[in-house]
Amino acid sequence: MTTALFTIGYEGLALDEFLARLKASKIDRVIDIRELPLSRRRGFSKAPLAGALRDAGIDYVHLRSAGNPYRKEEDALVKYRVHIADATPVIEEVADAARGRRAALLCYEADPATCHRSLIAPHVAKHLKLRDVSNL
Repeated sequence: MTTALFTIGYEGLALDEFLARLKASKIDRVIDIRELPLSRRRGFSKAPLAGALRDAGIDYVHLRSAGNPYRKEEDALVKYRVHIADATPVIEEVADAARGRRAALLCYEADPATCHRSLIAPHVAKHLKLRDVSNL
């Protein structure tokens, strides 16, 4: 199977809308890159999300190591950019989880430009020798 990498944020989406977006793009694995996979939004914490994805025929993997440990700081993305530049084992872990799949890196923010997934995704794509990463 050919590898394809996407990103998705669930901000503003109901769980059924989120699942429909994944199904429409034929995503077969969601890689949760939130450091803490908890959410105030119903259905998006780790256990209920994993169950809903399983029921939809989509694998779920949580990779805490890819999360942004600086998320509560004002310059969180700047610090994460530096952090991920030296995080080859993390990039390899995410790439291994995506390899041979139509995978989506999951975090909260709707706009990938305001989320750490926009910083890690290009590194993962390069490791997998992919040309691009699309946001769903």
